Formats: sequence, C-alpha cells, structure tokens
Amino acid sequence: MTSSIGIVLDTNTIVSALLLPRSISRQAFDHALAVGSVLASQATLDELDDVLRRPKFDRYLHEEERLRFLSAYISTVHILDVTIVVTDCRDAKDNKFLELAMTGAAICIVSGDRDLLELAPYHGIAILSPRDFLQAW
Repeated sequence: MTSSIGIVLDTNTIVSALLLPRSISRQAFDHALAVGSVLASQATLDELDDVLRRPKFDRYLHEEERLRFLSAYISTVHILDVTIVVTDCRDAKDNKFLELAMTGAAICIVSGDRDLLELAPYHGIAILSPRDFLQAW
C-alpha cells in the first residue's frame, strides 16, 4: 500500500527503469511505488507515451511491451490536473515536472537530469538522482 507521500519520477527515470531491469533507476522506481504515491500529469504521461513509442527502443523491448508497461503505469499512478505554471527550469520541457510536484505537494522529484538537479531543492521539494533517492529513503 502506498502512502500520501507524493513522488514525481521524470521520464528518463521511468524509461530507464523499464529498459534496464537491474538498474538503479529500476530500484528507485520500485521503491517510489512502494513508499509513496507516484504522481503524474497529462503532460508527463504524454511525454512518456511519446518516448516509449520511439523505434530506437525496439532493440530492448517491442513497442507492444512498452505500451503495456505504460498502461500498467497509468493505472498505478495518481494523475493530477496541474494548476501551477512554472518557468524556472533552463530546459522548458522540464518545467512540467516542477509544476506537477508543486501541484501535488510532492516531497521529491527523482531525476538524473542536470537541468532539474541544479534547482534542488525547489520550493522545499527535494530533487534527487535515483541513487540519492534510494539512499535518502
């Protein structure tokens, strides 16, 4: 059973968790699902869907398997309507994770993205690499 502790996982962490089942990202993914409520928004799910459909990942898993994972992921996470607009990240595409975390009062964002990591902490929200997340939790 998950708690009300909100955790945001960025797209790269989720994709790495799927494609590399023995990775630190996978351990962080599994741990986030076990200890908290993983948050998602339509924007983060749209990006994940787009990335998982890329043919370059066919060498790891067939698209059908990746889309089954996406379906299972969607049924597991807490999907929020984002109500906050953020423009603070150097890479504008990453603002959606900050917006989601703030809307959902998340305690942390798990990401390997330097553009996000350099903002840590962001309005009291920890931004941790998958390895640091595992060590902290």
